[in-house]
Amino acid sequence: MNRPEPAQPGTTLAVARPAADLRARVRRLEPELIAFRRDLHRHPELGRQEFRTTNLLRDRLVAAGLEPRVLPGGTGLLVDVVPPGTAPGTGFLAFRADIDALPIDDAKTDVPYRSTVPGRAHACGHDVHTSVVLGTGLLLAEAVRGGELRRPVRLVFQPAEEVMPGGALDVIKAGGMDGVGRIFAVHCDPKVEVGRIALRVGAITSACDRLVLHLDGPGGHTARPHLTTDLVTAIARMAADLPGALARRMDPRWGVSLAWGRIASGSAANVIPQHAELEGTVRCLELAGWREAPDLLHELIAKLAETYRAKWTLDYHRGVPPVVNEAVSVAQLEAAMTARFGQDGAEVVEGTEQSLGGEDFSWYLEHAPGALARLGVRAPGEATVRDLHQGRFDVDERAIGVGVELFSALALEDDRA
Repeated sequence: MNRPEPAQPGTTLAVARPAADLRARVRRLEPELIAFRRDLHRHPELGRQEFRTTNLLRDRLVAAGLEPRVLPGGTGLLVDVVPPGTAPGTGFLAFRADIDALPIDDAKTDVPYRSTVPGRAHACGHDVHTSVVLGTGLLLAEAVRGGELRRPVRLVFQPAEEVMPGGALDVIKAGGMDGVGRIFAVHCDPKVEVGRIALRVGAITSACDRLVLHLDGPGGHTARPHLTTDLVTAIARMAADLPGALARRMDPRWGVSLAWGRIASGSAANVIPQHAELEGTVRCLELAGWREAPDLLHELIAKLAETYRAKWTLDYHRGVPPVVNEAVSVAQLEAAMTARFGQDGAEVVEGTEQSLGGEDFSWYLEHAPGALARLGVRAPGEATVRDLHQGRFDVDERAIGVGVELFSALALEDDRA
């Protein structure tokens, strides 16, 4: 496990602060936020279709006295919480939530908030992330009125995280990172117990791209494969040989993984087909490998295709680079968490490993430093881990309050690093 670095000078938070009753404020909001999360869970929407979710968020933020701006595509919002007298040019502290759901069925049958939309489910915890950032906005709106917030904050409600290369690019194109000095996000982790977060300095997720390989040939009779292009054999060899060949051409420390999810060709036992397809993902632990993989794959495919006399095209869809957590931002998260929850010696921050999952929060980190924390959502004592992207995924909803308190503490702390 890669433990987070200790807090650096200038990032330690004092427990005593004007927002000393922060936890009590969060607890007052929790029933509303849990109800909001359950409403989203019942009505999940896919990427760039989150119109209902966007309208709910906008209405609640307006009711809190804020002025949200809907993104040009009609889904997702930006809202700035700016204290009176903020000096021009002061960098925003940003908090990001992803608001889209997944195209899978909700397999839970024992909860009142089960998805009402067939083939759609919040099976990655985005409803929790959204509720956390909403709650942070509601609390900070109160803090502005009470004169407690001394730095500008931007709330980012992002669409289409599950649609590569990710709705983060929509936010950036709309100016969502203009003036942002630092940005944070949380992601549900069903392996971490509620009340805790997991941190890592450096890469915490991986790069992820999608590719579709097309092979074409004249087709023919299986009795005479030598007179045609045997695409079934060709595509099978591609599937078997490309992952190993790619791995041997790249630095093993880059952690490159090529894995196939779909192979398709043919319609009859005695007919050599004219077309074959192979679809999968390339994941890389390091940016260097992510940048090099496409050219290498083109080279390797060309050599194999020549062996089988197959014509080929490769649709290589760039996904996302790794999320690389900045050390100072990680230290600030750790300091905020331990200041708010670590009294009495409670251990609330743990290290975590880099995953091969992709996360478009990485695009924001090309514009400002920041960090992604893993938010514990597993109920204490629960033996079954309800993993992400599965129909039975669920959370201990107390995690919402933990996230709100974490982000609010970051926004209300005294230092401005």
